Amino acid sequence: MLTVNAYAAVSATAPLEPVTITRRNVGPKDVLIDIRYAGICHSDIHTVREDWGPLRHPLVVGHEIVGIVAEVGSEVTRHAVGDRVGVGCLVNSCRTCENCLDGEEQYCLNGNTGTYGSVDADGTITQGGYSTHVVVDEDFVLRVPESLDFTAAAPLLCAGITTYSPLQHWNAGPGKKVAVVGMGGLGHMAVKLAHAMGAEVTVLSRTLSKKDDGLRLGADHYYATEDPETFVALKNGFDLIVNTVSAPIDLDAYLSLLRRNGTMVNVGAPAEPLPLRVFSLFGNRRSFAGSGIGGIRETQEMLDFCAEHGILPETELIEASQINDAWKRVLDSDVRYRFVIDAATFA
Repeated sequence: MLTVNAYAAVSATAPLEPVTITRRNVGPKDVLIDIRYAGICHSDIHTVREDWGPLRHPLVVGHEIVGIVAEVGSEVTRHAVGDRVGVGCLVNSCRTCENCLDGEEQYCLNGNTGTYGSVDADGTITQGGYSTHVVVDEDFVLRVPESLDFTAAAPLLCAGITTYSPLQHWNAGPGKKVAVVGMGGLGHMAVKLAHAMGAEVTVLSRTLSKKDDGLRLGADHYYATEDPETFVALKNGFDLIVNTVSAPIDLDAYLSLLRRNGTMVNVGAPAEPLPLRVFSLFGNRRSFAGSGIGGIRETQEMLDFCAEHGILPETELIEASQINDAWKRVLDSDVRYRFVIDAATFA
């Protein structure tokens, strides 16, 4: 087995620290990836801190991975040594249930295998991308188009697909009015993608501090939600609201902004329950929904869409030794808009 350098959380409260971990031998259908860059996602922090439930430590997180294929198994046909590839939030699924057969592995009815913190086929716990190498089944490895800057592409594997999937599913496009709640790591990607799809895009952020960024990235309008007049001015105005905030918000107030048959979809995942009044849904026949990531087919579609439209996250490149500081800055909302780790520094 291959021993590689990584950064791991040894408990729910301790800072991350350098460790070595083992990766399985490359099987017939496996791809060994030399990781070049790994994105930092707020989900990494939620998971390690056990905001979403207990887990087994130590754990290496990271599910925004881009790298170069270093070795392939004897039966691999989709990838070759030297290819630019990526790995997102999934590394396996049952592949036999209705959802998997429809290419929606993220909704595997028998439970998919996450890139970290999941029980793998061999009974071990999956370890993520804060490391120098990873071994993944070829069916869960994505092709990263040459035109996408490798130093910035990694967050597309989570932030990109998490926002692309609901925009596609609810038909964001010309003639549609889309609101994005929150102007952070997910929100800024939702703005870029919705704009590229042709929708009229409005950002709803607590303050106007990021207004210039929002307009630069493709928003047509920008409103502060701390101003009560915002909810008066925009009432019954949107076809789709994408909520990217991982904290409680007043759902009833935001649902009032939907026009007839409009949908508000949550992609942010707060630890706390989000209460709402059912009467908020009755008016205008509104819907409240949730959306996870995308399946492998849709994630590849997203990467190709981003390549076609020149879409990349706004990133800040850091070294492995800066991860703990970066996590603190994520919690303090002090990043515009996504950290990416140079995996060479794990060595």
